[in-house]
Amino acid sequence: MIHTQNEGIYHALLAQLDKLERHNRQGSYKTRQRYYEAMQRFCKFLADVYHLQKLANISGKHLVAYVRHLQENGKAASTIKTELAAIRFWHDKLGEAKYKLPTNADLADQAPLERRKLQGIDRHWTPEQFAAFVTACREADRTDYADIATLTFYVGLRIHEVCRLDTAAVEAWERSGLLTVKGKGGRVRSVPVTAAAAKQAAAVRRGHKLFVPDDVATDAYIYDFQAFLRAHRPDQGSNPYPLTHHGMRHSYAARQYREALDGGATEYRAKLEVSKLLGHGRADVTNVYLASRKA
Repeated sequence: MIHTQNEGIYHALLAQLDKLERHNRQGSYKTRQRYYEAMQRFCKFLADVYHLQKLANISGKHLVAYVRHLQENGKAASTIKTELAAIRFWHDKLGEAKYKLPTNADLADQAPLERRKLQGIDRHWTPEQFAAFVTACREADRTDYADIATLTFYVGLRIHEVCRLDTAAVEAWERSGLLTVKGKGGRVRSVPVTAAAAKQAAAVRRGHKLFVPDDVATDAYIYDFQAFLRAHRPDQGSNPYPLTHHGMRHSYAARQYREALDGGATEYRAKLEVSKLLGHGRADVTNVYLASRKA
């Protein structure tokens, strides 16, 4: 379920998308599903930002704004390109489209997309920035947001991994010192928790999620958390890139890498260990998270 501020407009757009989907046979089931979910997200953006009521009226300005929105929220160039491919896929199915959509090359002047590379962009949070955000969370009486940030900054969890945590996971952590999570592609990993970073389950009934209430969709909860983060971002200093939740994983990766090197690991071994802690499987992927070390 996607949380939106303009339910009526969003569902009107979704009805138009569903009509296209019912008559589409192009692409594999997996591709169609991925593109459908991407278009749902775009429809939500159109409803909330532009109050656009017809998919046939999508134009270049909407794509430019959406790309900037995704970039502001820390999405990689490869992810953005896939989102754009999905939008164009469904737009091509419209018989009455009013505008021709720009290509990625056409978008370059207003919203350039970087080539995918494994060098990364410095998105890390300093300890001072992290402390400032946690303080803002507690002052707003959102201790749950403070705990989510802590689990990412100190344990390296993705936002969806944090929101999946339930009492059973915390009880297992309390017994073993390892927090077991399921990440992208169903990959399961166990992460050592050396700081008091996991929320205690005392006030949560057994079997229930730690942060997401039973009557709230996970996507809606994450949407609200991200909105709170954007509204309470700490001062970014000299870094031109906006601080994102994912950037806390960069901070975690840099600390773990430094600790591995200090412990005698080679650069390759240190990067491989960090990659596994982050839920990846290749040493070179760690380069994406270590941009803050280039100086």
